[in-house]
Amino acid sequence: MEQLSLFDDRQQTAPLASRLRPDSLDDYVGQEHLVGKGKLLRRLIEEDNISSMIFWGPPGVGKTTLARIIAAQTKAEFVEFSAVTSGIKEVREIMNQAEASRRMGIRTLLFADEIHRFNKAQQDAFLPFVEKGSIILVGATTENPSFEINSALLSRCKVFILKVLSETDLEKLLHYALKSPKGLGNLQISIEESHLSAIARFANGDARTALNTLEMAVFNGRMDEKAVLCVDEEILSQCMNRRSLLYDKTGEEHYNLISALHKSMRNSDPDAAVYWMYRMLDGGEDPLYIARRLIRFASEDVGMADSRALSVAVAAYQACHFLGMPECDVHLAHAVVYLSMASKSNSLYMACEAVKKDVKELPAEPVPLQIRNAPTKLMKELDYGKGYQYAHDTEEKLTRMQCLPDALAEKKYYRPGTAGEERVVKERLEEIAEWKKGQKRS
Repeated sequence: MEQLSLFDDRQQTAPLASRLRPDSLDDYVGQEHLVGKGKLLRRLIEEDNISSMIFWGPPGVGKTTLARIIAAQTKAEFVEFSAVTSGIKEVREIMNQAEASRRMGIRTLLFADEIHRFNKAQQDAFLPFVEKGSIILVGATTENPSFEINSALLSRCKVFILKVLSETDLEKLLHYALKSPKGLGNLQISIEESHLSAIARFANGDARTALNTLEMAVFNGRMDEKAVLCVDEEILSQCMNRRSLLYDKTGEEHYNLISALHKSMRNSDPDAAVYWMYRMLDGGEDPLYIARRLIRFASEDVGMADSRALSVAVAAYQACHFLGMPECDVHLAHAVVYLSMASKSNSLYMACEAVKKDVKELPAEPVPLQIRNAPTKLMKELDYGKGYQYAHDTEEKLTRMQCLPDALAEKKYYRPGTAGEERVVKERLEEIAEWKKGQKRS
């Protein structure tokens, strides 16, 4: 009750994210590539040269806030429009009001949040008013505009891509929230810097999530004898519903966990591999990062022993891209278990390392003449392509033509193992070597 009275006294019932919404570009956090000093969108806003545009980006990165700042900066009437609650009739009413305002010299900025949810008829209703300049349309979407917005409307809008906020951006925002009178600045709050970093990681680029989490943690903080609200790790863990507060996507624990995942799969231990995979997801790791590491593993540690492993890993990446969290966890688990149980070979990795070493340390040998391209008469006169043997002209689909430079002619980089399907590759390579030896003897 004591905590609630403190907040009630402030007479601020709006969510923290709404109270802290900035009024100018100087207070806006993130999107430096668009609104940093001298950047295109900032110049357009400052020069009052705004036209209709689409903001494309994930939730909580400042699309609505940026639209409000533009409306204020350009002294336009701000109208927020919803695809869920408004039909064609409402669209036309607002458009007519905007047209009347235009005749009085007042511009209308129509903000259409989640514009991808507007149906074709609704989008078509905007078109003539955008063309006439009755409205400045600012649409916000989390989906690719190329697929979700009518081409006629899209062609009349400039698309700006907003990026997820960095952890540094979010930490800056959280500090501002603690100090600003519009936020939590009127309260005495004790929270460790590491906990603010944990909130920033948990938010995964979403400012709204970061601020809501901070507000919830403060609301549930313990008040000490000096009337200071103390936020500890236990409270923060409950608010975030996460135990992995110390997981750092760029720090030591990040590398410890990805190492544990790789080595568990390499050791054909699916139980451990799935456990470490989920530990990373639970700590806020990007599932696409894990999927990329699985793709690498599929060739580095499985390779030719089971070439299907690469297809499974790539399919898992695509599934994660399509669905995102939390649904894509099962696709990652599918790939992790498959890779764990697949036959293992590091022959491709060893071949790459051996070639890498020679390319770095040995002279750059010229391409043998017989396998050079000869598109011009001069090149042919210089013996480019002379002696080339076309393997398909032979019954065996093989020739004894040398493809490596003379200095490396006896090098063997790829040395297949005997696990899984690579055993067949090894046998085939040995057959080719024997055939070539026989040809040389004959």
